[in-house]
Amino acid sequence: MTLIKKVFIITIMLGNLGCQAQTNKKMEENKNPLMCDPVEGICGIPDSTVKTEIVAQTIEKPVKVVYFTDPICSSCWGIEPQLRKLKLEYGNSIEIEYRMGGLLPDWNYNSGGISKPSDVAHHWDEVSVYYDMPIDGDVWLEDPLHSSYPPSIAFKAAQMQDNDKAVLFLREIREMVFLQKKNIAKWEHIEVAAKKVGLDVVQLKKDYEGKAKNLFEEDLKLAREYGVRGFPTIFFLDNIGNKEIVYGSKPYAFYETSVLKLHSKATKSEYSKNWETLFSKYNSLTAKEFSELSGTPREESEKQLNELVKKGSLVKLTTKNGFIWTKKNTIH
Repeated sequence: MTLIKKVFIITIMLGNLGCQAQTNKKMEENKNPLMCDPVEGICGIPDSTVKTEIVAQTIEKPVKVVYFTDPICSSCWGIEPQLRKLKLEYGNSIEIEYRMGGLLPDWNYNSGGISKPSDVAHHWDEVSVYYDMPIDGDVWLEDPLHSSYPPSIAFKAAQMQDNDKAVLFLREIREMVFLQKKNIAKWEHIEVAAKKVGLDVVQLKKDYEGKAKNLFEEDLKLAREYGVRGFPTIFFLDNIGNKEIVYGSKPYAFYETSVLKLHSKATKSEYSKNWETLFSKYNSLTAKEFSELSGTPREESEKQLNELVKKGSLVKLTTKNGFIWTKKNTIH
């Protein structure tokens, strides 16, 4: 860990200790959805919620994971390493259901120190350091999004075609907005991402302009019913009504423990941790993701990835606040 990052984290933690008792009050006062709290790992939503009892789920696997997220949620991008590892280790025991939460309806508010898109740029640069995941906030200076609803609706349209491809699509548009500074509210970028993951673009456009909007509204309704007030919020559910909730960005152990509490017989799947296997499962990896999945110390992971670039096995994309590596034939 670099000295700069250590100082940054200590500063945040000290500030957090001084105001911990007023956390809930501040959440009420600061309803700006794009002002994410890196310590708590939460991007909030501006609407109040009515929490209802979560009913038992009909599921094919022992544990259902209901993941409330948003394409432009920086805290959600921050937990990609943990979720990817969870899928590899407990994919036989869990099924993940992605739900959109509507982080940014529009810009008709002024709160939390953010009143216009350009205010988000510096904040994204800061959380990039904290999560050790590359994020370039300059998209908010160069081509800002007016809302996160269009890419969210596009994701619902993708789900209508194929759940697995929809997850790949979500990753693709996240890389576009966080790394490539693309305004993913624009159809031209949505279309490129859809083609890359093998979706039927003509059908996607039809669903995007039709039924997917209703499915998105259903997600927003479910988020209110579940009492979701920020992202990421992940519910772990079994078929008899037991539940565990992980709120915000947390270390991997929190997610693993939630699975084991609901399904004590869950067995951890062994998988090959060499770079070829990992890049065959995931087309792109950051240094933190490679470290999490391979068990390589973070300081060594970047060195290994760079060596593979020198050998011609990987391609490295450089951003203002970090890097991402892809297999040579999958680069954007």
